Amino acid sequence: MGITSALYSGVSGLNTNSQAMSIIGNNLANTNTVGFKGSRTVFSDLLSSTVFGSGGASQVGRGVGMSKVDMIFSQGTFESTESDTDMAIEGEGFFMLQEIGNNTTFYSRAGAFRFDEEGFLVNPEGFQVLGKGYDAAGELAAGDPAPIKVDGVGLIPARVTDTLTINSNLDASTVAIPAATLFDPAISTTYDYAASAQTYDTLGNPHLVTTYFRKDAVAANTWNWYWSAEDALGAPLGSAAGSAPAGTITFNPDGTLLAGGAGAIPPIAWNNGSTDTGIAVTFDTTQFNNASMVISQTQNGYSSGNLTNVAINNDGVVIASYSNGEQTKIASLTLSKFTNPSGLQLVGSNLYLATDTSGVPRVGLPGPELGKIFTNSLEQSNVDMGKEFVNMITIQRGFQANSKIITTVDELLGELINLKR
Repeated sequence: MGITSALYSGVSGLNTNSQAMSIIGNNLANTNTVGFKGSRTVFSDLLSSTVFGSGGASQVGRGVGMSKVDMIFSQGTFESTESDTDMAIEGEGFFMLQEIGNNTTFYSRAGAFRFDEEGFLVNPEGFQVLGKGYDAAGELAAGDPAPIKVDGVGLIPARVTDTLTINSNLDASTVAIPAATLFDPAISTTYDYAASAQTYDTLGNPHLVTTYFRKDAVAANTWNWYWSAEDALGAPLGSAAGSAPAGTITFNPDGTLLAGGAGAIPPIAWNNGSTDTGIAVTFDTTQFNNASMVISQTQNGYSSGNLTNVAINNDGVVIASYSNGEQTKIASLTLSKFTNPSGLQLVGSNLYLATDTSGVPRVGLPGPELGKIFTNSLEQSNVDMGKEFVNMITIQRGFQANSKIITTVDELLGELINLKR
């Protein structure tokens, strides 16, 4: 082993520190890149050579080499934004994306998404975000994650009202109307309380359906109910004057419902050509010594409407809002998690590819395991500028020291050559 070995040790130091400076430069260049994860360099010594002396065998190092460039997947801070489609992940998960015409799945921490002209949720480079869609019943559909698409063309069809739930209280202190007084929906003194609800026919037209309540004059804790409908063919339709009750509701002595909680309004022929449809009525009713009142009314119908907005909630669910007040679940984002994220392959544009080193991804919905979604937020770069500048100083000093080795060895070689003179 000669003096030139020290020369090559210095060269290895220059090369390694130059590569480390490139990593630092890349980290600092991406301090404002959304979802960027910084890297670090790990050095290792090179194989030593063995020299023999009077004291025995010894080892002398031959320089330094680059062992590995590690990606640091620590959590970045969040920036609040005004876009409903911006998302950030708190946790270890990754968004899943696909390029148009390519079934390869890419992974990213950058959640600056938007909807393109065809209704697909995409990143700035046009890669489509993957998720699981909802079926007509509002349940997640089976199958692998697929590109998320919202159809922004046309109207959401109307839904006919076929269920009506009335949550109310009927005053227990009400004095019953004499049995001889016949019910008449046009005369308010022939019933004790009335509640109206807006319903919809098969064409999406609104109609007012009214239920009337009258305390029974003979049976204790018993109420009779009647109904009427506006705009019906041959209006008024429903319980005519002097007709029998449509149903009876009875209560326990403590005012809770005993029987009659379920009733039905027969198919109604609206005067507009829509399909005749009956309504199943549920009475979630009590009889307490308090004023008769409707606490809430719910029905499952609505008119047609056009798309007005698409947003993503904190559960990662894409929700379409329509002009008729309805909201529809379109899809839920899916996330992936890797056993060894440092083994992912960088492919640019904030995207990664899975490798054998990263392991097989665990795919699922946002949650405690894969990560929580925050909307109107973007994850910032996790690069610490202060730490990078300190590393830069250290690498600079290492480079200078190794350059001194080369110049010093050069001087030694010059002295050696001068021995010939």
